[in-house]
Amino acid sequence: MQVYKKISITKEEIVPVARKMRENKIHLAMIHAFIDRNGKANVSYEYDVDGEIHSYTVEGEKVLPSISDIYDLGAEWPEREIMELMDITFEGVDASKRLFMPDSMLSGQGHILVTPMDALIKETHQTKEECAAAEKAEASEDTAKEAGE
Repeated sequence: MQVYKKISITKEEIVPVARKMRENKIHLAMIHAFIDRNGKANVSYEYDVDGEIHSYTVEGEKVLPSISDIYDLGAEWPEREIMELMDITFEGVDASKRLFMPDSMLSGQGHILVTPMDALIKETHQTKEECAAAEKAEASEDTAKEAGE
């Protein structure tokens, strides 16, 4: 079984930890981000240290230093993806072009993956029952089209 260790750090420790890891030839496995139950942003830098995952986690920060100058695209792509989907910024990362989300989907920083379902339903003014009815009607239309072909 793989060992997972969570280590809490401050945003000021991100770059020194990344430099130390790179100097020791430690692989950056991934950078993850999520919003916790209290609404705070969490960003974790996961390193493969002798087969163990060491997750250096920063909590509650919305502006972080980039480590893309240390880990190149291995850091830049996850940093850009996080910036695109969440209200978190990595200093010095060019986010002038989207990675995969069309510009028409979001205005400014992303929030698409962290919007609670109830809020999305309110935004579209549909109840859960209206959503279910719309899905059922759409399925019936698809069935009718297939039968007519």
